[in-house]
Amino acid sequence: QVQLVESGGGLVQPGGSLRLSCAASGLTFSNYALSWYRQAQGKERELVAAITSAGGITNYADSVKGRFTISRDNAKNTVYLQMNSLKPEDTAVYYCNAQGTGIYYRHNYWGQGTQVTVSS
Repeated sequence: QVQLVESGGGLVQPGGSLRLSCAASGLTFSNYALSWYRQAQGKERELVAAITSAGGITNYADSVKGRFTISRDNAKNTVYLQMNSLKPEDTAVYYCNAQGTGIYYRHNYWGQGTQVTVSS
């Protein structure tokens, strides 16, 4: 059974930092591209950052470029999102997503989400 478990969310003041983690189990982690999405209240879910299965290529939404960094540790089956210079508009539920590559391309999994609130 595949599980993606996010952690690290919480309440932070504007300008602060948080580090989200997503621990995966039940899959061959290195065969999956990983992404972070977020969904603010009343809005559609949007892609925040993505990283390829080998970790060599990353991609970011324009709204977080230069502030957020996605990384992965294939030995620990974990993907991270370092969020710096947080703004109130970053407030959302953040979700981890795993998309299979190669022969696993039909496999797509989501975590349950972790709340990030940026407020003074």
